[in-house]
Amino acid sequence: MDQPDLTPLQTVRAKIAQAAKIAHRKPEAVELIAISKTHPAERIVPLIEEGQRVFGENKVQEAQAKWPALRERYEGLQLHLVGQLQSNKAEDAVQLFDCIHSLDRPSLVSALGKAMAKFGRQVPCFVQVNIGEEEQKGGCAIADVPALLASAREAQIPVVGLMCVPPLGIEAAPFFALLAKIAAENGLDRLSMGMSDDFETAVMLGATHVRVGSALFGARG
Repeated sequence: MDQPDLTPLQTVRAKIAQAAKIAHRKPEAVELIAISKTHPAERIVPLIEEGQRVFGENKVQEAQAKWPALRERYEGLQLHLVGQLQSNKAEDAVQLFDCIHSLDRPSLVSALGKAMAKFGRQVPCFVQVNIGEEEQKGGCAIADVPALLASAREAQIPVVGLMCVPPLGIEAAPFFALLAKIAAENGLDRLSMGMSDDFETAVMLGATHVRVGSALFGARG
């Protein structure tokens, strides 16, 4: 049960710490990404002033509109792209974001590789895996992960881990465990998995990055 005297940020951090303790992990091994998509700057500022420094956005254009001014005002902010990325937005993404969580296809490997070379900026990337094999979802097919990783490395893209969004309405734990297995098989040790409803489970199963929005900002209208 949440303690009434804690802020949403303190509550989420406490839950991460508790889940990490159960899994015999250090809480600081888990990066909390506050998902600020659709929220205006005035909703983001209180979290920044409370000490949160890592944020996630879904769309390049929305991030371009909000974050340059915030970065001028506050030091040490990190911005992660957690939504699908169109190849024609690769250059903008490489210039704006500190990490990309949605590398999922060969055409995007090519676009990001060229953009990183052009700007001399190596942006860490997670390969997004379609862990539930859902036709409507983005993400690389499980069977195609080794080939996509190989092409990304050939393009000199720094791939640091795997990301997934499990199917809605189904227990997430098996999907998180499968992502961890695939990552281990491919020599990757970072896992971007877990959102507001399941981040504690994700932490217990090895998440290094959790993407939390509504638990911090409240439900979107």
